[in-house]
Amino acid sequence: MSSPALSVDIARRFRAEGARDFQLQINQQFLPGFTILFGPSGAGKSTLLDCIAGLETPDSGKISLNDQIFFDSKTKALCPPQQRRIAYVFQSLALFPHLTVEQNVAYGLSSMHSAVRAERTARAIGAFHITELKHRKPRELSGGEKQRVALARSMATDPQLLLLDEPLTGLDGRLRAAIVQDLREWNAAKRIPILYVTHNREELDAIGERVIAIAQGKVTAAGNVRDVLDAPQSLAIAEAAGFENLLPASVEELRPADGIMRVTLLPSTCELEIPLAAVQRGDTVQIAIRAGDILLATEHPRFISARNVLPASIESLETRGTLVAAHLNAGVRFVAHVTPGAVRSLGLQTGMLVWLVLKTHSCHLVSS
Repeated sequence: MSSPALSVDIARRFRAEGARDFQLQINQQFLPGFTILFGPSGAGKSTLLDCIAGLETPDSGKISLNDQIFFDSKTKALCPPQQRRIAYVFQSLALFPHLTVEQNVAYGLSSMHSAVRAERTARAIGAFHITELKHRKPRELSGGEKQRVALARSMATDPQLLLLDEPLTGLDGRLRAAIVQDLREWNAAKRIPILYVTHNREELDAIGERVIAIAQGKVTAAGNVRDVLDAPQSLAIAEAAGFENLLPASVEELRPADGIMRVTLLPSTCELEIPLAAVQRGDTVQIAIRAGDILLATEHPRFISARNVLPASIESLETRGTLVAAHLNAGVRFVAHVTPGAVRSLGLQTGMLVWLVLKTHSCHLVSS
């Protein structure tokens, strides 16, 4: 028996909270394994999951899982949610407070023979390492334990598709990584498509499989984590991915032979060399730069390969855990991340003149 593949080709009008209407337009195939749906709030990620689960109906298109048709606007086919064999885990876990862990996990198996129900429940409880908790009530559990119970309850139904909408929000990195590993081990045997919505970069790196970036209802990029999030193609994805420096610029010169172009950061006279793109001289573009990709020097650097060196004054230094955020004014404002050790060794302080050093390929052109 072949592994299930989910095919989605739909359009659906939706409205993000506090925003205008958007058209969700998705044409994607989701293979077994993790596919991460990444994008800003209101991009349409949860609406997509709701359409797949049958909680919302698309305006047009088709959704199928191998030969099973969930929705087809041409033939008027619409499979009820309860017949789709989909497990859907929300951020709000909705455990039954009056039931034990074991009873919560077994809840969706009431129509089965008692022996089968007991076997499935025990297997799911074991897979997510909550056997010792099976007689406890939800109020006696930690946040991570509740997450495991919710996942075990979904897995016990033997779904052919798993939808996860930010299921690990609020958990620390170590606990998130442990639960993701449990999911990996469970799916190694099942091999079903898992669609996983998250805004957390640590979860993205831990899962490390295919990422689909969604902004304003449309797929803007698809690929591995590094390709999609370290080199974003849209301003919305750059913002969601945590790029600290998002700067408008005017295209001054194209140099195809060198593979670069020269831009002026608005509203200043600061110039940068960035990778060549399909734009015209005079176009206004958006540049995204990570704070961690900016180097600071206390003397004008010489004999270096980086093409962009800008004088700037330090406006403030803000300690954030193991990093210091340096807020800088070079005619436009930048944020650079340095270590506390670098602050001490360079003697960085407010009002000091420094030079920003940026590699050409650290400057990403993004569409607005």
